[in-house]
Amino acid sequence: MQIKAKQPSAPVNRKTFSLGHRLSRDWKLNKWKYFLILPVLVYLALFCYKPMYGLVIAFKNFKVTRGIEKSAWMTPWYYWFEQFFTGPNFWPLLRNTFFISGLTILFGFPAPIILALLLNEVHYNKFKRTVQTITYMPYFISMVVTCSLIKVYCQQNGLFSQISVFFGGTAQNYLVNPAYFRTIYVLSDIWHGIGWNSIIYLAALSGIDQEQYEAARIDGANRFQQLLHITLPGLLPTIMILFILRMGNILNVGYEKILLLYNPSTYEVADVISTYTYRLSFGGGNPMYSMSTAVGLFNTLVNIVFLLITNYFSQRFTESSLF
Repeated sequence: MQIKAKQPSAPVNRKTFSLGHRLSRDWKLNKWKYFLILPVLVYLALFCYKPMYGLVIAFKNFKVTRGIEKSAWMTPWYYWFEQFFTGPNFWPLLRNTFFISGLTILFGFPAPIILALLLNEVHYNKFKRTVQTITYMPYFISMVVTCSLIKVYCQQNGLFSQISVFFGGTAQNYLVNPAYFRTIYVLSDIWHGIGWNSIIYLAALSGIDQEQYEAARIDGANRFQQLLHITLPGLLPTIMILFILRMGNILNVGYEKILLLYNPSTYEVADVISTYTYRLSFGGGNPMYSMSTAVGLFNTLVNIVFLLITNYFSQRFTESSLF
């Protein structure tokens, strides 16, 4: 009697089985959570990722009447980028954007950190809450109203001119003087956001273990030494994450505020990339959508480069990073 040899069974892919089992188990445990985030995913897909298809406009001679598909491709493909890089506006725009953004980072980024550290040292809760409320309030004023107030205060007979005259200076319209525009922009930006931006730092400070302070006091450390060796190291991961995110938007200087404040006499110091792209598309005359898209794409790529560089150095030297 002939006995047939038993055919070996196909090997089981344990990795695939394990992954599939984990996904199935995770779905059973968290399916309602996935349903909760579904609207957010739909929003991101429709309004954040789908519009990215429009980036092809930067490589076409886009005409509204023809649409994206039927608009002709440019030859060479980098035509609009070349027009921007070799144009007379490139270096002034890049200089102004980096200068205003750099001043905002240099003076505006540490401001909420300092406010949070000062409030953290206040033990009289009523005074602390009062200061927090006062510093939070400007954030809830719309940008249009904020810029209107700035214009009123900076007029020749405005509040700042009256203060200047009181101390022996001269009355002038500060917003038409290029020497004052960047200072006004940065100081008003700090005033507008210092209280709101300090919230996350106050939350991080509340998470520091209080036993470390008690141990430091027992060892004879004064308040400055506690700040230097406990508070700042505990706050450093939060600071670095927010700094990385801020550097990832280094060229995204708020065009709304500049559009509402600048005028032809301050173009030389106030015109930035975002206002330039706005004028290309909506400034009247013949809109240059392809050129505007190319400039915006360049702006985004530079921001990504700064984000990656800052993240790399932060991970290397502070062990805090986004990824």
